[in-house]
Amino acid sequence: MISKKMENMVANSSAIRAMFEEGNRLAKIYGAENVFDFSLGNPNVPAPESVKNAIIELLNREDPVVLHGYTNSNAGYEDVREAVAESLNGRFGTNFKARNITMTVGAAGGLNVILKALINPGDEVIVFAPYFGEYRSYVNNYDGSLVEISPDTETFQPRLDEFEKKITPKTRAVIVNTPNNPTGVVYSEETIKKLASVMEKKQEEYGTDIYLISDEPYRELAYDGIEVPYLTKYYANTVVGYSYSKSLSLPGERIGYLVIPDEAADSENVIAAANVATRILGFVNAPTLQQKVVKACLNEKTDISFYDRNRETLYNGLKELGFECIKPEGAFYLFVKSPVADEKEFCAKAKEYNILLVPGSSFACPGYVRIAYCVSYETIVNSLPKFAELAANYR
Repeated sequence: MISKKMENMVANSSAIRAMFEEGNRLAKIYGAENVFDFSLGNPNVPAPESVKNAIIELLNREDPVVLHGYTNSNAGYEDVREAVAESLNGRFGTNFKARNITMTVGAAGGLNVILKALINPGDEVIVFAPYFGEYRSYVNNYDGSLVEISPDTETFQPRLDEFEKKITPKTRAVIVNTPNNPTGVVYSEETIKKLASVMEKKQEEYGTDIYLISDEPYRELAYDGIEVPYLTKYYANTVVGYSYSKSLSLPGERIGYLVIPDEAADSENVIAAANVATRILGFVNAPTLQQKVVKACLNEKTDISFYDRNRETLYNGLKELGFECIKPEGAFYLFVKSPVADEKEFCAKAKEYNILLVPGSSFACPGYVRIAYCVSYETIVNSLPKFAELAANYR
């Protein structure tokens, strides 16, 4: 028999994955061109050509025993970490060194590493709804307790009044995700400053260290000139988790990093713990070839104009059909209000038109659905008549 903890996790397995698998099933029946699968945040824009060229060059140039072997440090190649640090310093005016960077198995691996390093059983981790549902599992992995802040469905900025009330002496960490999955909202600088002020005040009140974990896989996907604040500049006890899954369209390669600044409380021990956690969680080290690839491609980015065209077309099309949603400033998701209170009922109705949506309850925000528009432009255009048929059910 499986463990009791896993029984619960299996029973509450990802609705996103389930919908994605349903999309594959429907595609076999009706043809992929007739199924409009908006379930999974899987980039459809190919990686930059420089990524392929870097892989070929590395395979031809490097000693394969070294290139495919373990790294000397669980944190990753020192030259890669130094290059990442220098790139961040140039972009954000920070002062990181190689020691502040731990290469990770994507952002998810990085979050598990830092939570393993920080969380004691019973410690509380605060999240702002709507949030990526896997956060609950990650915190549960280390017997922590997830504390939710209810959503502000007008702006989808964090409710800081409720946040302040829910911080307790047991609060160990706060996770923020901006640009946000599932809303596409970017937390404003004003919001970040206020959030940091609340956390500093509570640290002083309780005499504890509260870490702000910034989950940033969508940092490079921001539209209309929107600036995404770099959080280490606003709060000393910040740890940043980053992934190249979206910025370089490499989700399956599982490569990212953690930034643990010297300014963070007990940083030397936190860095050491993160490196040990990388090993004992079974990662050992981040994929070695991909570490070298991202070093060669640090200045490259996916062309987000493809996502931007999808964003504009889908947002405008759905608004014209009478659907309510906030226009996303980043990432590649629309968070649309369900025309009926039970959004799962709406998702079921949408499936009758071969439209696959993810219910907002998966993100602790019922009454909404998430649409991932990281699909082909043809899928967006061809889906709109089906959305029109779907909308007609609710007029």
